[in-house]
Amino acid sequence: MLELIGTTVLTAVVAVSLNAAITMMPLSPVQKLTTLTLAGLWTGLTIALATTGIYASTATPVPVVGVMLAVPLVAIGAAALLSARVRETLLALPLPLLLGLNVLRILPGVFILLLASQGKLSGPFPQSAGWGDIIVGVTAIPLMLVATRNFAGSRQALLAWNILGTLDLVEAVVLGVLSAPGSPQQIFGGAVGSTAMWSLPWSTVPTVLVPFYFITHGIIFARLLQAKRQPGVLVASQARL
Repeated sequence: MLELIGTTVLTAVVAVSLNAAITMMPLSPVQKLTTLTLAGLWTGLTIALATTGIYASTATPVPVVGVMLAVPLVAIGAAALLSARVRETLLALPLPLLLGLNVLRILPGVFILLLASQGKLSGPFPQSAGWGDIIVGVTAIPLMLVATRNFAGSRQALLAWNILGTLDLVEAVVLGVLSAPGSPQQIFGGAVGSTAMWSLPWSTVPTVLVPFYFITHGIIFARLLQAKRQPGVLVASQARL
């Protein structure tokens, strides 16, 4: 039953997150459709690979799930570094939207804790990742409201929250790897560890949602840096909210 509910909810979270972000990008209809298609194809690939069981394999020198997590980050990061147009498109995403999408982290956080309560996850990973996502998601709500009214006055709070949210993702990834049964890196979790996260529907968290949230944090860091270097940007940012 939990898997069925998880499939429905996580699919909705992925669909809402990708659609909301791409819809708000200053792109032409054709560009939006192309971007959405590429995002959909990537999501489909991550799901197809999960059905093969390859994420749980310890035969490869580098965990496949780690590769799937890293590829979107490298691709988006490289595109942003090489193309001013890509940077402008990403930086144009409204700050309240980026914060609001992170509120949805509450849902995978709850599922991770439920999996732990059923004995399907063990060690420090589920407690850290589950509660971390919930805390980051809950604190994003008041911050979203404050930032909408006063971006300049909320910069320090935004920076602190963004660091917390990023560290939560890093910690979840590290503990997930260190809790993977059969992995040479495993030091936590015993025979159960983080196994559940390598199969559907839970594999969409590390392969789709975690990279997405890393990207939102990167954009927020860039927005804050831009505002610090160019104070006049704050006015324009307020106008877009």
